[in-house]
Amino acid sequence: MAADLEIVLATTNQGKLAELRSMLQRREVTVHGLNEFAETTPAPEDGATFAENARQKARHYSQRLNHLVLADDSGLQVTALDGAPGIYSARFASLDSNDRAELDRANNQKLLRLLADVPLKNRQARFCCCLCLHSPYEVILEVEGSLEGMILDQPQGSNGFGYDPLFYVPEKQKTIAQMSPQEKNTLSHRGQALRRLLQQWNEVRERIAALKGKNT
Repeated sequence: MAADLEIVLATTNQGKLAELRSMLQRREVTVHGLNEFAETTPAPEDGATFAENARQKARHYSQRLNHLVLADDSGLQVTALDGAPGIYSARFASLDSNDRAELDRANNQKLLRLLADVPLKNRQARFCCCLCLHSPYEVILEVEGSLEGMILDQPQGSNGFGYDPLFYVPEKQKTIAQMSPQEKNTLSHRGQALRRLLQQWNEVRERIAALKGKNT
């Protein structure tokens, strides 16, 4: 059946785009990335929480592109670092680069430096994700998910992106980067958040339809 709903994912991160597309592909949804549109003013991300940043991005792009937009803000919180890098996870190393792989390496290296004297038993961490689905008019739905784990002292695995090679999941006895995309999606913070969105999918579609009728 042809897709009858279009959503823009508010990201140029191809890793995130692939994950979210994979999980939405059975919902009769056409998924677009920001790279498919003419360049627009970047969204502000000056909120104090993941939820605030996700809402800012979703509102910004939905109004400028006149599309339904799904935005996420996610990151890593390390207990021994008082919750850092937190909302600064993507730019933790303050590296001025457009190369995602280079940014990931720099962020991981900084994290390892800061944890160099912290024993593994004290390296508890959490991945957090907040999703906001926003029409050009209002918020449709906000959900979140999280995943508990540990930070290793060296990367393991070649899948995933970001901090995945350092994030060890004890019950799986492997890092996120050692998992297949399918396995990652079943337990990741982003996967959990998206499943919560999908659990309310019928209500979401009804609300979107009602908004379209009210604003046409």
